[in-house]
Amino acid sequence: MSTAPHQAPHGVPFLKGHGTENDFVIIPDPDGLLTLTPAAVARLCDRRAGVGGDGLLRVVRSAADPDARAMADRAEWFMDYRNADGSVAEMCGNGVRVFARYLRRAGLVKTGELAVATRGGVKQVRFADDAPDGEIAVDMGPAALPSGPGPSVTVTVGGRTWPARHVDMGNPHAVAFVDRLDDAGPLTDAPGVAPAAAYPRGTNVEFVVARAPGRVALRVHERGSGETRSCGTGACAVMVAAARRDGMDPAVTGQPVTYVVEVPGGTLRVTEDPDGTVTLTGPAVVVAEGVLDPALLA
Repeated sequence: MSTAPHQAPHGVPFLKGHGTENDFVIIPDPDGLLTLTPAAVARLCDRRAGVGGDGLLRVVRSAADPDARAMADRAEWFMDYRNADGSVAEMCGNGVRVFARYLRRAGLVKTGELAVATRGGVKQVRFADDAPDGEIAVDMGPAALPSGPGPSVTVTVGGRTWPARHVDMGNPHAVAFVDRLDDAGPLTDAPGVAPAAAYPRGTNVEFVVARAPGRVALRVHERGSGETRSCGTGACAVMVAAARRDGMDPAVTGQPVTYVVEVPGGTLRVTEDPDGTVTLTGPAVVVAEGVLDPALLA
């Protein structure tokens, strides 16, 4: 695979977008020609020396990327998602909506539904209406609860420890219910999580308070990115954990459950159906586009 400067000596196109202020650098690379090293991704996501973002979305055809080739018969496009530190992540709920928004804006997909390949599997995306800035819904698949019916891990910040629930949405989460969101402190460093063996590749950590029946609010520290204004998979994990905490399980009752999840950057809606499917609905916006100096990718 060639290096990026050789492939694009006159600049590399990029866009910037966000979903409830969880923001991303978008790099169109339909034929899979770019090489994005962790260092290059970290430079692009740097808020002072780069474009700035909580992560990076590389837009590539599934058939052109070895990580997605096996999914090419089910999804034309692959969301190659990287955290702000350059590490690879399995899935990003806000990111996949922004990814879909870009595809529609670029005329690469039509209104309606599309499948997007991710490292967390193929996700079905639906444009909720025909408005250019309408909400987008994503079938996030089922949540896995490795800990069983109750909490099995703990989260620690500043000497305080809370029980947490391990929820997997294609990427790992530790969900802790607290009295106040301020209890999480500044979240400049990753919270302590025990036992470490529960999360061998690290985890996202959500701190949650109840606002009203069917409504919760969160703060999140994302693995590889720090505290962010929103986390789509985190909102899904929180919804499932809150429903179980409130005694609701759609698989048992046969009735879907919906929660409104407040994040610092806005509001998301999350529904869990009796078959286990979790659907995330919220906004996605592309705010800018331009051309990168190829040296940033060197």
